[in-house]
Amino acid sequence: MDPSALTLLVEILDAGNLSRAARKLKMTRANVSYRLAQLEKQVGAQLIRRTTVLAEPTEIGKRLYEHGLVIRNELLLAEESIARLGKELEGRVGLSVPSGYGQMVMADWLIEFKRRYPGIVLDVVFENRIDNLVRDEIDIAIRVLPEPPPHLVARDMGPVRYVACATPAWAQAHGGMPQAPGQLAQLPIITSGVVGEKVRLRAYPASGAFHEVPLAPTLVSEHFPFLREGILAGLGIGLVPDYVVKDAIASGAVLTALGDYRLSIFGNWLFMLYMPGRHQTRAIRTCIDYLLECSQAAQRPLHTGVTG
Repeated sequence: MDPSALTLLVEILDAGNLSRAARKLKMTRANVSYRLAQLEKQVGAQLIRRTTVLAEPTEIGKRLYEHGLVIRNELLLAEESIARLGKELEGRVGLSVPSGYGQMVMADWLIEFKRRYPGIVLDVVFENRIDNLVRDEIDIAIRVLPEPPPHLVARDMGPVRYVACATPAWAQAHGGMPQAPGQLAQLPIITSGVVGEKVRLRAYPASGAFHEVPLAPTLVSEHFPFLREGILAGLGIGLVPDYVVKDAIASGAVLTALGDYRLSIFGNWLFMLYMPGRHQTRAIRTCIDYLLECSQAAQRPLHTGVTG
């Protein structure tokens, strides 16, 4: 059996259909279809069930896919080993990061990564989408989620701690900071949200059942630096990850509340996600290890200073 035919099968199934595979391989769709038909003829069985938009493997196709995946990855590894002889680390890493965490925390990490590895091209997308997280051009996706998608490899990057916070002037004008999660339902909230969806807060006490509180935000955005400015301007009480206002809390520019609760809106955990079985170049592996090291170093307790 021709190994190149097996790797073609892998490319088709990874791409999702023949047209996308043809574009990636810089071949015509007719050529891809012909080579697949020749492989199916050689095997004596259908390997892929094809529709106009999707290619799904048959049971035999799944088994051959696993063998083809090993062959393709070994070939790519061999090519990379030869190409990097006597050279600095090179390659491309497609990275998708959350808009807020990416800008306010990861930007410094990524700049330092580029200083260390100038030969690596970093292609960084700032987005919060949760559908189709790892596409062809994305090697690594970082997301805040309640739990990772089961079809992806997930690496733990630690908890995301939400805080309820406001300026001392706001607290004074509103009779102090809230003492119970339910009070937030009646207050002007500054937080992120999803278009067309109700914003709800989950507050988990040290023991007992969690509280779910429907919110009516007065200022909503996916751009966390903007939300920070709204909090500092005294427009309401912020429900944001701690990294958004960490320095303002330390300086006393904002107060925090509900410190006995673990707060969550979209999830409490940060995950690194990537496709299982997809070949990872040395550049991608280096980036994965580096980001995991950075996340571990960042997991230090937040000293919240004055609380309301």
